[in-house]
Amino acid sequence: MQHATIKNNHMKILFNNYLESFKGLSKEIWYLSLITLINRAGTMVIPFLSLYLTKDLGFSKDAAGWILAFFGIGSFIGSWLGGKLTDKVGFYKVMVLSLFATGIGFIGLQYITSFWGLCFGILLIMIIADTFRPALFVSLKTYSKPENQTRSLALIRLAINLGMGVGPTLAGLIIVMKGYSILFWIDGITCIIAIVLFYILVKEEKPKSSIQEQSNTLKTKNIIYQDGSYWIFITICFLMGMTFFQLLITLPLYYEEQFGLNEFNIGLIMFINVAIIVIFEMPFIHFLEKKRIKSTQFIIAACILFGLSFYVLFNTFWIGILIISMVIITFAEMLGFPYTNTFALKRAKEGYEGSYMALYAMSFSLAHIFSSKIGLSIVDNYGYQINWLVTGSFSAIATLLSIWLHKRIKNNL
Repeated sequence: MQHATIKNNHMKILFNNYLESFKGLSKEIWYLSLITLINRAGTMVIPFLSLYLTKDLGFSKDAAGWILAFFGIGSFIGSWLGGKLTDKVGFYKVMVLSLFATGIGFIGLQYITSFWGLCFGILLIMIIADTFRPALFVSLKTYSKPENQTRSLALIRLAINLGMGVGPTLAGLIIVMKGYSILFWIDGITCIIAIVLFYILVKEEKPKSSIQEQSNTLKTKNIIYQDGSYWIFITICFLMGMTFFQLLITLPLYYEEQFGLNEFNIGLIMFINVAIIVIFEMPFIHFLEKKRIKSTQFIIAACILFGLSFYVLFNTFWIGILIISMVIITFAEMLGFPYTNTFALKRAKEGYEGSYMALYAMSFSLAHIFSSKIGLSIVDNYGYQINWLVTGSFSAIATLLSIWLHKRIKNNL
């Protein structure tokens, strides 16, 4: 009886700590999270694009790699354009127009089946879609207190991952039962619903900056190009992206070809990633915030874990290794993405947040271009094991650069 009481008290403490990690965030951040959840739950086709292109449309892995490279090129251009537009017209207008147009684009994409049609169709959609990303990052700085920025981002990520967990799991079931076509309709309609809710619930707010800060910014217009530490950081983000995007590009194919899993089972493995993030990321980040550890130290740890998650895949005989790999990459993601975003936001100068965050988003877009093509080409020509070796090596280089960045930041460089 006493043992049961102690156990209940422990559970109550854990539950209260979990709730505590959500306190202090603004209502706008909660609305943004709700909208993101709706949008991402509907983004069902993205994790299955490589399978859709190879299995449903009959393209070779090499051709699919080129099409997915256009996905990354569009994302790169869109991120740059989004940063410029955010600095000029504000994040609010950019977010509304981007998401509405993206919804229409996804509905239309299902009717394109030729190689060049898909290349340019995906290119255009991603240019429009990824103008949203720098604007979203800047909105976090506007709608959250500085001390809550990492948790605000963690809540957005929780919504993204919860949506992406529900989405692929349902998508796998829908593909098996109904095929791919209906997913494009769901993607498009949920984008439009999400942005209508955003427009109703969240009112436009100007970023807060003093006259003195604006004056100082004008004197340092090209500061982003002169910031050596930020460029090292951007290189780290690029290498981190080169590693992470294999989760969406080559891993689903590996699950199917090496272990014979269908889309539904692949969706279930991806759900492990989501479940860990939904349950643990907010309290994990809340706990780490109290430790006052530098963002750069978390980035170092993330790079090490990203590499390890692919090195363990050299075990090809035990299906359980897929779960171990997914758990490791999830913890890498939980450390890497919130704290790289926090570093970028804190490094950004007033008035040029859009440009700083655009460069941050562009590093991942550029990684998507090369990760898609390089990953699928290596698999096609040399096999999956060589691809895991190359992917892990990207993280090893990123780890060394992260250590260098940490030392530079300690010396105020």
